[in-house]
Order: sequence, then C-alpha cells, then structure tokens
Amino acid sequence: MEEKLNLTSEWDKTFPKSNRVNHRKVTFHNRYGITLAADMYEPKNAEGKLPAIAVCGPFGAVKEQASGLYAQTMAEYGFLTLAFDPSFTGESGGQFRYMASPDINTEDFQAAVDFLSVQNRADPERIGIIGICGWGGMALNAAALDTRIKATVASTMYDMSRVNSNGYFDSEDSADARYEKKKALNEQRTKEYKNGAYARGGGVVDPLPEDAPFFVKDYYDYYKTKRGYHKRSLNSNDGWNITGCMSFINMPILQYSNEIRSAVLIVHGEKAHSCYFGKDAYKNMMKDNPYSDNKELMIIPNAVHTDLYDNTHIIPFDKLADFFEKNL
Repeated sequence: MEEKLNLTSEWDKTFPKSNRVNHRKVTFHNRYGITLAADMYEPKNAEGKLPAIAVCGPFGAVKEQASGLYAQTMAEYGFLTLAFDPSFTGESGGQFRYMASPDINTEDFQAAVDFLSVQNRADPERIGIIGICGWGGMALNAAALDTRIKATVASTMYDMSRVNSNGYFDSEDSADARYEKKKALNEQRTKEYKNGAYARGGGVVDPLPEDAPFFVKDYYDYYKTKRGYHKRSLNSNDGWNITGCMSFINMPILQYSNEIRSAVLIVHGEKAHSCYFGKDAYKNMMKDNPYSDNKELMIIPNAVHTDLYDNTHIIPFDKLADFFEKNL
C-alpha cells in the first residue's frame, strides 16, 4: 500500500508555468515501498503514444527547482515528462527523512521508469532519463542496470560516491582521511541513537563568507536567492542529515558504466568546478565499451556548474531534444 502524501495544489515552482503543456501531480512507488511524489508534464494537443523522460536532481534539490524546469521544457519539445522528488526528500515519502542511498536512489529512477512504462500516453519502448548534478551520476548508474532506459542525459554531473569518499577535487583521497571521516560519522551515529533523533548537516552556508570558494558562491547564488530558493529544498535550508550520505563512502557507483549499451549524453560547463566528474565519467564509460558510437561528451564554453540548473540561454535544450528524438 502506498503512503498517503500531502501534495501541494499550488504552483510553487522556481520557474514560470508554461502555457504549452498540461501539468498534474502524480505519485508512484519504488521497489522498497516508498511512495514518490512527482510532477507530470504533457505537451498540449499531443496525439498517440509519446516518448517519455524521467528527470531528477540536483542532489539536495526538489522537483520545483531545476528538474521541473528541465521536465517542463522537454514537454514543450513533445515528450511526456516526469520530474520527481527522491526518496526521503521533498514531497516524497520514506522515513527517516533527509537520507540518501546509492541503492535506493538508483531504484528511484527505475521506479520512475516502471511508472512511465504503464502510462496510457507513454510508449514503453521509448523511455529516457535526465539526471542533474548528483543525480547525473545516479542516472548513469541506472542506465548501467536498467535495459528499459534507451537514452540518458547527465547534466553538470557529480559522482556522489567519489565526492563523499575522496572529498572535493579528490583532496581527501587517502586511507587516513577516510578513516577520520568515518570515525566522526560513527561517533555522530552513537550520539544520535542516544538522542533518538538525527541532526541536520546544514545546507548551503548562509551568510556567505567573503573568502568562500567560488563553487560555494555559485551554489549560494542559486539555492539561497530568489533565483532558486525553495522551502522544501535541502540545500536551500538545513541540508541532509549529518550521516545521511555515509553509505556512499563504501559503495561506489558506476562500476559497470562501460557496459552501458544505450545512448548517453554527458553535458558539463567548461568552468564548472565539477567538470572533472563529467570528463572522468565519460572516459570510464568509453573504456573498452563496444557500444561507444552513441555516447557523447558536450562541454559548454564558459559555463559554471549552476548555469546548467536554470539558465535557459545556456542549457542546450535543442541538443537534448535532438538526442532523445534520435535515440528514443
């Protein structure tokens, strides 16, 4: 039985509503019995079965932010789209709140494919996915596992296992650094078990220190300002639980990315602090992969990480539409 969710009926997105698509709230469940909340976007006056796309991300965001913008825009191109909140976040179910899991979050994408596969307006043989930021890595992970996914876009992607185990820019990539991190997290677990509650780690820092690194300023400009703030977004508010992403340290994703046979497009900004994730993911996906002709890495000149969240002048939506039309 699905959890009963309390879904808002108002348009509370960070982007304006399009008059070219129909929008409705929907729910679906994953293999672990967690009910997920989503926005479905359908092109107006569309006929017949449509190619469908599930969208999620960024990591710590909600469907009212970047993923909803992507979904609505792709619906304007003629696709049936679904922007969903991951397990334990946003309007989706799952207890305890504000947790992340390389397994369950990969499953969330597969559950979205389950849901789209049985929709009257969707063609189950033409389903793709889009993952943004940390969900770009999850999208590639899902594509390596789910043969129903015919095309995948990873936009401004993070590999969440890599950043959790190695730190930003691999600056903590040593056994000693990981040991100290794990020691602190396990001490936190003991403390929280005694207290009977989980502590939040804090979202994007606010107020912003003058000496903050550029990528922190980049995140602040999106999550903490009118541009992208949302009341249910973890990054805009109190963040994940301190121990919420702990399992990523010991459970790498993308182990078999070079066995992906379906089409993949990785899009990254040239000046994004995270660009190394996209470049390395593409390199590893292509290594000894006999199905390489349908894989592409697209670097956007001068773009930073959050440009690919909401800057419609920079996000290559025409390219995405062509990619999905060709491969779905």
